[in-house]
Amino acid sequence: MDGSNGTKDMNNTMTQMEMDFNALQSNLDQFFLLTNGMIVLLMQCGFAFLEAGAVRSKNSTNILIKNLMDQFFAGISYWLVGYAFAFGKGHWFIGYSYWASADMPQEDFALFFFQYVFAATAATIVSGAVAERCEFIAYIIYSVLITGFIYPVVTHWVWYGEGWLLTLGYLDFAGSGVVHVLGGIAAFVAAFFLGPRKGRFHKSSKTVAPIRGHSVPLAALGGFILLFGFLAFNGGSQLSISKTGDGSAISLAVVNTVISGSTSALFTLVINRAVGTSKWSLLTTLNGALAGMVAICAGCNVYYPWASCIVGFFAAISYRLINWSVTKLWIDDPLDAVAVHFGGGSWGVIAVAFLHKERGIIFNFDNESGLLLGYQLAGLLSIGVWTAVTCTIMFGGLKLAKIFRVSSELEAKGLDIPKHGEPAYPTEAYGHGWEEK
Repeated sequence: MDGSNGTKDMNNTMTQMEMDFNALQSNLDQFFLLTNGMIVLLMQCGFAFLEAGAVRSKNSTNILIKNLMDQFFAGISYWLVGYAFAFGKGHWFIGYSYWASADMPQEDFALFFFQYVFAATAATIVSGAVAERCEFIAYIIYSVLITGFIYPVVTHWVWYGEGWLLTLGYLDFAGSGVVHVLGGIAAFVAAFFLGPRKGRFHKSSKTVAPIRGHSVPLAALGGFILLFGFLAFNGGSQLSISKTGDGSAISLAVVNTVISGSTSALFTLVINRAVGTSKWSLLTTLNGALAGMVAICAGCNVYYPWASCIVGFFAAISYRLINWSVTKLWIDDPLDAVAVHFGGGSWGVIAVAFLHKERGIIFNFDNESGLLLGYQLAGLLSIGVWTAVTCTIMFGGLKLAKIFRVSSELEAKGLDIPKHGEPAYPTEAYGHGWEEK
């Protein structure tokens, strides 16, 4: 009898230990997501500083409040409907449960937070392309629609278990296509409908006039913050840390992110010196580094480190080519958002098919690797078409409603004082701040 009770007690103890272990695993994974999500959220600060420094001082407050409101409106729209569209139970195209987090399992809130900051990032990418001339109300509208609908649908396709691109075989670990191609195309469509800033292009002489930002140090600080944030952006996309192999996958993703970003930065620096402005440009080099980190997102967990050098090298070329093409099309993109995110992201999606360490074309030239290339191209095309169509409707509608662009008078004055009453650098802040009568 005593032996039977002892066995029963031992079984109960083992069951309790197993439950405690599973709970510990779940807690570790949730903590991992929350911590990395907080670091990725800091990228909002990076975007804000980068954009504020890259625009004229008369528009700095406007840029900062727009980036701030991205975070807030994304929080509400993604909570109300965005997460439901992205990860709610549904079918191959879209989800339709967990509205306003109703009936959502408690353990999913960490994933919600991590994905919310990704959604906010996708919307913020557009901010740089519409800088200095976009109405505040229009900015709010498109931020809500991107984070609440346009981005979540693509997320469902790629990262939800029954999403059609995931089941097809499309690979995009950290969002080269999902976040950056989407954000880059949205930025292009927005800049197209909005038109260039006054004085940017001179049609009569067919020349492009540089409009310099007011603070290179501020923009550079933003760039440094973004480079730091990308390590959590890509490493955190493993989504867990408690399972066998998680640590190795996260480490590889982070190392590959550093290598690709570094390679792209160096080659961008050299390219700009050789065939660009003939200067050692800080801001162009930072954009090159960002393009390299964007490109590595899709496959940072499945590349050998040396392959990341190749990704970074071609990311630099893609960035410069798209930058040149956008300017030739007379599209005014003050932050090079299209070149960095679409240029880097589109190459990153394609690179997976060639450099995947197990299925890539250069390692296994067979039907499977050829199919992977087809899947990657199909995913890139699908994301591009979805974003272009929805953003054309959205930004075209804002233009038709005449609420997209500020007036010429406001653009000339700057948006800080007329729109916000808070100049970034008030004259009374200089010197002692008062005058003797």
